[in-house]
Amino acid sequence: MATELMSQPQNPPQPPVAAPRIYNEMRGRTGIAPAYRELDRWLRTADVETLDRGTASAEELFRRRGITFAVYGDADGARRLIPFDVIPRVLGAAEWKRVADGCIQRARALNAFLDDIYGDQEIIAAGRIPVAAIHANKLFCAAARGVAVPWGVHAHVAGIDVVRVSPDEWFVLEDNLRTPSGVSYMLENRAAMRRLFPELFTRHSIQPVDHYPDILLENLRSCAPSGVDDPTVAVLTAGAANSAYFEHAYLAQRMGADLVEGQDLYVDGRRVWMRSTRGPRRVDVIYRRIDDDFLDPLAFRADSVLGVPGLMEVYRAGRVTLANAVGNGVADDKSTYLHVPEMIRFYLGEKPILNNVPTWRVGDPSDRAYVLEHLHELVVKEVHGSGGYGMLVGPASTIAERAAYRERILADPDSFIAQPTLALSTCPTYVAQGIAPRHVDLRPFVLSGKTVSVVPGGLTRVAMKEGSLVVNSSQGGGTKDTWVVNDA
Repeated sequence: MATELMSQPQNPPQPPVAAPRIYNEMRGRTGIAPAYRELDRWLRTADVETLDRGTASAEELFRRRGITFAVYGDADGARRLIPFDVIPRVLGAAEWKRVADGCIQRARALNAFLDDIYGDQEIIAAGRIPVAAIHANKLFCAAARGVAVPWGVHAHVAGIDVVRVSPDEWFVLEDNLRTPSGVSYMLENRAAMRRLFPELFTRHSIQPVDHYPDILLENLRSCAPSGVDDPTVAVLTAGAANSAYFEHAYLAQRMGADLVEGQDLYVDGRRVWMRSTRGPRRVDVIYRRIDDDFLDPLAFRADSVLGVPGLMEVYRAGRVTLANAVGNGVADDKSTYLHVPEMIRFYLGEKPILNNVPTWRVGDPSDRAYVLEHLHELVVKEVHGSGGYGMLVGPASTIAERAAYRERILADPDSFIAQPTLALSTCPTYVAQGIAPRHVDLRPFVLSGKTVSVVPGGLTRVAMKEGSLVVNSSQGGGTKDTWVVNDA
């Protein structure tokens, strides 16, 4: 088992001890996992026609519902369906509890970290994190300094990506604290499975996820500015061209909140107002799904037409809540990821429940030497990257690709981290060849407000190609419903 990283390791971390074989979550060394027994019985009786029909019906349902996404940079600009696997991933309640507790712990520590670095910066003064890790980070937002947010919550929604490598060993791959997406797929996957295979729901005691929008709304309302008793919540979108527009509209509808674009809002009297057919209406909480740089052309990018001029002045005065808060990028940056275990110890006085993946800081000369020598074995990522773009998967790369990536590293080593290629667990997946194991990860969604909670399950992403470890939808990955079943 890999040991937990300190915030400033003196030696390059070593990969975790490899398991004799990739962990199959359904079929372990001792037989069918308890959580999968009923599903296994069903799969033994389900024929190809049933699974094909379910797959086709799910695709038609998602297309009719408009559950699509756009890939930025695509020449044709077409919107796509994310491949949906009709075989759910199943976790027992005891298995899930550790993951949920670890994600909640991590979100609490990251919120405390953000509140601190935009306030007194105690963790830097204590020498627990080097000052350069914050002040030299281009995602540190000076405009967020001194902003007092309700309950100290900066990440109202956090998507914590975790992977499993053995029955008892999970790792956190990354933290998503800016505008994490995917929760609509979690909810729609569940609705599709219930509609297509109702008999499976009579065989299992599955913990619900449908209440996610209710918890989100409650948390957003609890973080309204002081003195606001009946807050108005709006969802701010960049518009229909945005890759996650379906999710923006879906969550607004489920919460009963207004879906707005920047042109629908304006600032007057140090308040944010919404234009409506019934006249101006004050907005107290904005669940924004656009990046910091586009929020306010007076404070950030002057060419932005997506945001609201003067919004930051109202935000800094404490008269509107932005969820997630401005400046969160410094906390989910992959170079900051290294320090999260230390944050947990410093702010919470606890031992991390979930470990980081052992990570090399390519900007460090000794780490860089190791990484360049072992490019064929490692996964190298851009510290500001996302969506699976801009990374090198060493074992799947060519000599030419590694040579080109080596030049990128040497040109700007501080922009990269490297990690061992983990043997991600597999789940049974229905593909063209039939039922076969495919690698998966998991994104639980942690909701923070007056309380911190996580709905049971989250979004399972699956690498549909045999042997692939890349689960991102933009890179051909798909999704599955994730069941947390009550232990017998």
